[in-house]
Order: sequence, then C-alpha cells, then structure tokens
Amino acid sequence: MPVLPATTPAADVARRLTDDGYVVVSGLMSDDDLAAARADLARVLDTTPTGRNPFEGFATQRVYALFAKTRTFDRAATHPLLLDVLDQVLGHYQLSAPVGIRIGPGERAQILHRDDAVYPLPQPCPPVVVNTMWPLDEFTKANGATRFIPGSHRWAPARTPDSDDEVAVATMSPGSVMFYLGSLWHGGGANTTSAPRLGVILEYAAAWLRPQENHCLAVPRSVVRELPQRLQELLGYNIYPPFLGYVDGTHPRRVLTAGD
Repeated sequence: MPVLPATTPAADVARRLTDDGYVVVSGLMSDDDLAAARADLARVLDTTPTGRNPFEGFATQRVYALFAKTRTFDRAATHPLLLDVLDQVLGHYQLSAPVGIRIGPGERAQILHRDDAVYPLPQPCPPVVVNTMWPLDEFTKANGATRFIPGSHRWAPARTPDSDDEVAVATMSPGSVMFYLGSLWHGGGANTTSAPRLGVILEYAAAWLRPQENHCLAVPRSVVRELPQRLQELLGYNIYPPFLGYVDGTHPRRVLTAGD
C-alpha cells in the first residue's frame, strides 16, 4: 500500500482518506513509545480473556476500556496530525471504540463489515466514523493483517461484498497508522502463523452520536482527572455545540473538579 510520511499536510491526508476510504501514514509513533506500548499491553493481556463469539474471535484478545488500563496511547490519541485530519473529516468528534487487539495463532478471518453500520442512519451519509489502526507488530497477510475492499466506502447503500470484489490486505509496520472511514468494508485477517499479532484501534465518531464504549463509566473519574484536557474531551467530557452533553446545565468538564 502507498504510505505517506508524517510530514504530509493534514489536508492531503484528509483528501486521500475521503477519496480512497483509507490512507496509511508512517512515523507517528517513536520506537520508545512502541516499546512502552508493547510492554504495558503485555501486562494487561496477561489477564485478558479471548473473544466470546466469531466476531470478537475465539483466539483473539481484546483490551476494552483502553484508557483505564494503560497510558501508552494517550499521545497517539491526540497526535496533532491525527486531530487535524479528524477536524477536517468529522468536525466535532470523540473517541468511540478504543481497543487493543491481539490476534492469536489459528484465528479465523473476521467477517467483513462497516464500522458505521452500528448507527441506523439513512445511507448514503457524510462520514460519521473514522478509525485508526496502530500496528505494534509487523502486520502481514499471514498473521492477520486487516483485509479491506478498496472503494467500498462509495458503494450503494444496499450493496454487500461478494466473491468478485477485490480484497486488499493492510500490511503495515509498527510506527505507522492506517486511517479508514467507517463506511469502508473491512475485517481482521486469519492468523496462520505460530505467533500473535498485536495492534490498537482508536475509533472516533461524530460527537453527536453515542460512542460504542461508555467512557464515562469505563474510565474511572480519578484516572480522567490526570489526563490532558484534550483527551478528557475525547472521552466525553465536552460539549457538542450548542449544548449537547451538558451536566446539570453546565460543561461536563466541571464534574472533574468536583468530588466523586
């Protein structure tokens, strides 16, 4: 896949994302940050069960409530280039489904799906979901790199994948990130190797939609108080203009300065 450097202007990244449905940018995580993320997620994964159904993956571990369990993705979630792209594509937005995913050996390919299908919105509609995939291991076809159908974000509303559609594979190196629209058909790949494959997904949704994960319950308020303000906002402590999300008539950030 073509890869853009981290020095690419956000407007160009946003244009590729909306035109192609996806774009890969390299150099968004340093080697030190990658090593820290691998180590800390390994700690969390020691007590994380495998999936409960074929969609989650019976040989796949998923770290939900990510920002309650690790600080190693705080910087990635608020990377200036990432936020600039989201500003242009979504406008006002928040985190929806941040999750660490370790696909284990023997895992089958996930069903192809669209991330924005959880919202019962009339189709077609403007972008309401942008997902970002951060590999912590080398993503290869053999170890479960995500499969996707190029151009599927432009399909007619009733169209679904069939055997004639070209399926591409998101082979990527650690430090890069794949942006893709919630309307792009995609799914995790099968892991035919003897080693697991680890990555993190940070999904963002328009702030007028309910996020997939309820961060105000998933992340303890005592933890949120210690986070940078922009990350607090992305976890739901913010207002969608003019006043969606207020708490007792005031800005929700004020609850962070109040007692529990």
